[in-house]
Amino acid sequence: MCDHGDACTSYAPGHALHLIQARLASATPSDWADAIVEAADGRSGFVIVRTLDDGSAVALWNGAGAAARLAVGTPVALHERYHVLAVGGERFNVLRG
Repeated sequence: MCDHGDACTSYAPGHALHLIQARLASATPSDWADAIVEAADGRSGFVIVRTLDDGSAVALWNGAGAAARLAVGTPVALHERYHVLAVGGERFNVLRG
């Protein structure tokens, strides 16, 4: 459904963020990695972020519109264990790809 602009009913990585997923990410603060957005394509849903700790590039996909809300240079935080991308106060479920 999210491919057609409707609300996403899947909680698989890259789709809707589940409340428990958000809580688990919040409860494990040491797993967050600060990053900067290098590229964002709102049409495809892909985002590339570069982590600040080791400089690695991480490609992510989100079907809920994260890429459309991001601009190059935006600071974000990535929680890879629970597939969460934090953009300010917003949280998105992401698929590493």
